[in-house]
Amino acid sequence: MSTIRKTITFTAKQDQWIKSQIKAGEFTNDSEYLRDLVRRDQAKKAKFSALKAAITEGMESGVSDKSVPDIMKEVEERMRADGRL
Repeated sequence: MSTIRKTITFTAKQDQWIKSQIKAGEFTNDSEYLRDLVRRDQAKKAKFSALKAAITEGMESGVSDKSVPDIMKEVEERMRADGRL
């Protein structure tokens, strides 16, 4: 994987925060910390996009003719099958 060098500017307070994360042993250098932040932001955006798509799909599917207890029963059955309940 190729890399691209970037020049960025931080406030003194931000720089101290980054250095504290490195000192705590979480990261070995500034670049590693910033790459981790970018990866986490990418993952967060991907989860948000998936949730947004699911909401859109639900809204576009129309009104259900099932009762709330029937829907809850289906959810519980799905969660039991997935081992989440």
